[in-house]
Order: sequence, then C-alpha cells, then structure tokens
Amino acid sequence: MTAVQDRLAALTSWHHDWSGLRVAVLGLGATGFSVADTLVELGSRVRVVYGKPDADRERLLDVIGSERALAETDEAQLADLQAFDPELIVISPGYPAHHPVVRWATERDVAVWGDIELGWRLRDKTPRVADWICITGTNGKTTTTQLTAHMLVAGGLRAAPVGNIGTPLLDALRDPVGYDVLVLELSSFQLERVHSMSPYASACLNLADDHLDWHGGAQAYRDAKAKVYEHTQVACVYNRGDLETERMVEEADVIEGARAISFGLDTPPPSGFGVVDGILVDRGFHTGRRDEAYELVTVDELTDRGIGQPHMGLNILAAAALARSRGVEPAEIASAVLSFTPDAHRAQQLGEHAGVRWVDDSKATNVHAADASLRALSGVVWIVGGLLKGVDITPLVAEHASRLRAAVVIGADRAEVLGILKEHAPGVPVAEITAERGLDVMRDAVREAAALAQPGDTVLLSPASASMDQFVDYADRGRAFQDALRELSTDSE
Repeated sequence: MTAVQDRLAALTSWHHDWSGLRVAVLGLGATGFSVADTLVELGSRVRVVYGKPDADRERLLDVIGSERALAETDEAQLADLQAFDPELIVISPGYPAHHPVVRWATERDVAVWGDIELGWRLRDKTPRVADWICITGTNGKTTTTQLTAHMLVAGGLRAAPVGNIGTPLLDALRDPVGYDVLVLELSSFQLERVHSMSPYASACLNLADDHLDWHGGAQAYRDAKAKVYEHTQVACVYNRGDLETERMVEEADVIEGARAISFGLDTPPPSGFGVVDGILVDRGFHTGRRDEAYELVTVDELTDRGIGQPHMGLNILAAAALARSRGVEPAEIASAVLSFTPDAHRAQQLGEHAGVRWVDDSKATNVHAADASLRALSGVVWIVGGLLKGVDITPLVAEHASRLRAAVVIGADRAEVLGILKEHAPGVPVAEITAERGLDVMRDAVREAAALAQPGDTVLLSPASASMDQFVDYADRGRAFQDALRELSTDSE
C-alpha cells in the first residue's frame, strides 16, 4: 500500500487527523455540500467540482472556505481533477463506474468513496454514537425507512430517516445532541461505494431489474444490493417471497450471532413476521416464537387507514422486524403504524372525476413497482413511459394486458413502449403524448386518459420508468399529474 492508502485506511474516526487531506467532492447537491462542509470542518483541503451552477451553495462554499469549480462537461471535470491531484474522491451517486472520472481514479488507485462510507468513518463525533439500520431494495425503500424511524421514535428512541431521503447523513452525524438510531435508505448506487459499514440491522426488501444501465447488468445490480447485509451485527431482514434476498443473507459475511429474520404476507415460520387470520404478527422476537406470536395490527385497521395494499403490508412487516430488533415493543409498533401517513405519489388516491378513479403512483419508476399497482386493479387506463433505464417492460405489459382499458404513453422512450404494447396488448387502445416537458405532458395525458376511461375505471399514473426526461423527478411528475387533473375537474364544472 502507498502512504496515502495507509493513511486513508487508518482514518476511521472523527477524532483522527483528517487535516491537509486533498479531497475532491463531485456534485453540489445537498449531499455534496454536506460532504464539503464536514471535511472543511475536519481541516481537509476540499475542492468541489460540479456540473450545474448553484448560486446559493456556491456562496456557502466560499463562506466555509472550500475550493470550487463549475465544470459542465466530463472533459472539464477530468481536467480539473487532474490539476488538483486528489488523494480521495467523494462522489455523488450519479457517477457510474464507467464514467471517465471514475475510470481515471481507478486507473490511478485514487480512493473513491460515497458519503455513506465517509459517514461510517465519522459516526463518532458525539459520545452518543447511533446504531445504523440500513434498508435497500428495488421498491419500498422510502416508505419502509420512514416507517422504521417512526416506530423507533414511538419506542422512545431518538431516531431519524437519512441517506437517500430526509437529512443528509453527515448533517445528522454532526447534530450536537446525537441520535440513538439512524435509519438509512440506501440505493444500489450508494451501496456500490460502501467498504467498511457494519449496520446494527439491515434489510433488502425485494429485487427486480432496475438501473441496469448504471451498473452494466443485472448481476452487478444484485451484488450492490447484497452489500447491505455485509457485517450486520444483530438482524438481517429478508423477504420470504423473494428468494434472492434470502440468498443474499446466506452469502453475507455477518457478525457472529446476527439472526436472519424473514417477512411475508403468508403465515410466518419461527423467526419470521407475517399474517395470520388477518392479523400482522411477530414470530421473530417473541421468546416463545416456536409456538406463539405477538399481534401487531390487523389488516382491517390498515385498510381503514388507506394503507391496506399488499405492498404496504410488506413494508410494515419489514419495518416492524427492524424496529423490534432494536427493542421497540409490539404496542408501540401498532401505535406508530396507525399514525403513519405515506408520502405522496405512491399509490396516492386522488378521488373520482366523472365516475373514474384517479391514482398517482408516479413513484413507480420501475417494473416491480408498477406491477404491484396494476395487480391490484382492473379496468385501468394506464399512463406509462419515461426513461426505461435499460429495462425491458415486455413481461409487465404481457402480464397485465387483460387489466387495461387503454394506455397513454409518455416519455423519451415511448417508441419502445408503443412497440411493446402493439405486440403484447394488441386489443388495447393507445394514445401517444408528444408534448416534451412538464405540465404540458400531463395536461395532454390526463385529457386523453379521461376520454378513454369509462365509469368504474381507474386512471393510473404508474410509469414503470424514471422521470428525468420530462420532469425534475418523480415528485415533479406526480405534481404535474395532480395539477392537470385539477384543471380538468375545474374545466368540467
């Protein structure tokens, strides 16, 4: 190992000497700024390289004393890095392994970390060192992360959702009070660059093809997700209905004594969470789990709260297993579940217009998520399309063609979607939306959907695709859908 590599390997605490370390931070979003702010506080020499101007954060970088460079092309970023000659690069999740900057660093043995790896090494700033509960999966990560944090708080612990949602991890780690538990939503991008993390408990909720363009293939995507279980201390939570998540646990190098805890919508085995006679139950942490179960909450109660869908049941069971691993009592779990409100844009019910139900599932950015929504409905006018990310939606269309009243196709990859619909759902009427961006797209899509729908049908925005071709993100796409529906309702009055 070189002297720099030896130094980086030894930097495993906030209280170690980070001074003078040359660190390039790639990206100036909220996470990128938190990385720069943290490393400047530690005395490192920091240079932030970013592709889009951000006047507010640029001013803040100047205030804290970080160097910065606006480099709007890959070539410009690479040239700036070569001149800076970093000893460490902390990179945003948007940079895949095949990006020129990453290839350059790999060829020169320059360490490339994400903010999660950096955060693990800096987790001990305050005497109150938080346990980490880490959650990944193709779908359900955000809801399960929020649910888990909500349950932990109900159990009297100071906890927060961080990572891919909420407060940037490094900002939470610098909170002067500290936390008992941090619940991290982790994408495959983030896990790709984790090297030393050891979670208290971990979960991969499910696995389906996604982000294949970023990872270069399904196996690489799967392997990145599997890293969530490495070095888990207490509980590896997995989905009984998804054998690949069980294999991940079996293959993981965990801390001795860590238990495998399953969840599913069937009757649970010992060391599992599941459903018995319409009741969600815990046989994972009951001392008499071979013969008995703790009752958590009923399916009817979830339905009354508007969270009775199967995918929500799975999220709740996974979160309950994680929270129970940290000592939250069953009654506290139930209280948390029945006071929880999911985020917008995930199977969000928008009401009826002219006898037709409208559902905003814009957060369904992949096939697995769209499948869950389509499976629960019939008579669907499906708004579909966007950036497919290298994933084939043919099986999804073939599986659900009989449920479709019609399809409305949006997005940059709509030619591919149109071709799949023509071949695998030939009797389904299809409308193509040619508007290019934002609200205009959804105005046209909503009007076409309303014209195609019949009383009793459901118009479902569940695109099975990423949103960045025509919208800022999935939330922007969902808001545009809701705004267009409001306009339609107003015009009809």
